[in-house]
Amino acid sequence: MSARKALEDALGHRFADPDLLTAALAHSSLGRRGDKKRSGVGFERLEFLGDRVVGLVVADLLEKRYGEENEGDLAKRHAQLVRRETLAALAKELDIGPALELSNSEEQGGGREAAGVLADAFEACVGAVYRDGGMAPAQALVAKLFAPLLAKAGAPPREPKTALQEWSQGRGLKLPVYEVLTQTGVAHAPHFTVRVTVESHAPETGSGPNKREAERDAAAKLLARLEGSKI
Repeated sequence: MSARKALEDALGHRFADPDLLTAALAHSSLGRRGDKKRSGVGFERLEFLGDRVVGLVVADLLEKRYGEENEGDLAKRHAQLVRRETLAALAKELDIGPALELSNSEEQGGGREAAGVLADAFEACVGAVYRDGGMAPAQALVAKLFAPLLAKAGAPPREPKTALQEWSQGRGLKLPVYEVLTQTGVAHAPHFTVRVTVESHAPETGSGPNKREAERDAAAKLLARLEGSKI
């Protein structure tokens, strides 16, 4: 079975316009060579549509499941669920990577496994389902994929950097200081290591595919250590 056929089975949707799936799998790194517009839409437009569909469906799922929570907690849950890393994991679950068309440079740079590429492709595929069949099949797809994540969700997630800042301010300390230690990897798949320091306490390091995620990782690690202490 071809990677494309396997993906179509995983999506659970038979395309009336197969060119839509072709467009969703022709990554933007291809430029004009990958501009599959026989259906009147390309990768980036489908990604744009998919992003909105995923955001709306996940918001609706959260509102129904956690209707008693305030909007702030719902927003935290939503941000956690639709973040790039979550979407990339779902793309791997669907096995989108092997079906993608990438430029040579993107391919050689590890784009087929890169979180950003996979997240964008996931949204493009959702957008293709939406454009082909309307909201019903797209909603069913997103709801099915996110159901296990919702089922194992606990308390509303805390934003680590905000929580660490509040911890510091609550004790009369200066704001946390973040410093990028290293940036490695290729341009399409960078890896950052960041150190965070809070006054009078040993620092902690974190890593991630971008500066923001590395800072979040470092903040979460330091906060866990500080809250576990008796200070």
